[in-house]
Amino acid sequence: MTEQSKNKQTIAVRGARQKSVHGEHAEAMYFTSGYVFESAAQAAARFAGDEPGAVYGRLTNPTVQSFESHLAMLDGAEYCVATATGMAAINCVFTGLLNAGDHVVASSSLFGSTIILLDKIFSRFGVETTFVPIHDTPAWQAAVKDNTKLLFLETPSNPLCELGDVQAIAQIAGAASATFVVDNTYNTPVLQNPLGQGADVVVYSATKYIDGQGRLLAGAVVTNDEDINEAVFSVLRTAGASLSPMNAWSMNQALQTLPLRMNAHCENAMHVARWLEAHPAVERVYYPGLESHPQHQLATQQQSGYGGMLSFEVDGDKAAAWHVMDSCEMISLSVNLGDTRTIITHPATTSHGRLTPEERKRAGVADKLIRLSVGLEAVEDIIADLTLGLGTV
Repeated sequence: MTEQSKNKQTIAVRGARQKSVHGEHAEAMYFTSGYVFESAAQAAARFAGDEPGAVYGRLTNPTVQSFESHLAMLDGAEYCVATATGMAAINCVFTGLLNAGDHVVASSSLFGSTIILLDKIFSRFGVETTFVPIHDTPAWQAAVKDNTKLLFLETPSNPLCELGDVQAIAQIAGAASATFVVDNTYNTPVLQNPLGQGADVVVYSATKYIDGQGRLLAGAVVTNDEDINEAVFSVLRTAGASLSPMNAWSMNQALQTLPLRMNAHCENAMHVARWLEAHPAVERVYYPGLESHPQHQLATQQQSGYGGMLSFEVDGDKAAAWHVMDSCEMISLSVNLGDTRTIITHPATTSHGRLTPEERKRAGVADKLIRLSVGLEAVEDIIADLTLGLGTV
């Protein structure tokens, strides 16, 4: 790959390839917990940061570093810290950047574990969070206080596919001298580039689309800010939420097909969303690609595609939603997303099940809501499988 290439498909296929002395074409895996030094002085210099090089498996591994470099290239970023899971990535950001007495502004439309992390765990250590409607930009501005240190946005949101205006919220964060963090898990760097739109940090659950096959857990924190990168890495090296070399190697291979997969997910999801919108047993469809979506125009502006995730509300209650799900014969009933295989989920009793009824209501997660991660099967087969339940609601 030439240094000048900015094509994401080329970067995905050719990025961050590191050959050993053997000149292998496929990337090597490095399994080791420690490294041998030439002398005690060299060991001391490496641990002090005076000499570059690997020091210990929890901190440095060539395979993990290759994945970090590869993902950073796709995001157009200088730095990347890979973690064991997506929530580990978010936790490293919060732990590295927040102190007791700090204030966070976050959208109310977040993955359930992120809400719990802020509202139930970090609150115990003196960090206050104000949750605002994701699409209400003035509400973001109104929530900012003198001690606001971080703004957190997940766009599109899980599970309603609501959007926040990245550029507008970035301006609010900049005026408040606060760090702006965007969870870009749904879109990946293929469909959205928050750093290029003003975000300071991007986080990923690489478990989802980056892996894309429901095999492994991983997360990542991407930034252009050296101080932020160091703060996040300092948490990782101390707390130990490190990514395994095997998972890093697999993620690196998966990145090669990420643009192709995301485009196919988008195409299938659009077909399914339009079909669902016309179905008499469906009350509402949440998909940014539909003209009926309240932020369709914003999605067109800040994304290069509409993604593979959608949600819909059935005409009925929880029992009706469960009936649709249980009637599927091909679609997987699971809680993951971003897989090659289509996955159907009931958020109110799974991903958002630990929230109180009031918190679920605030997040817009109704009992009749179904989340669908549209996979790469033939779209007519996906639709046929959904028909089994929707035709008998």
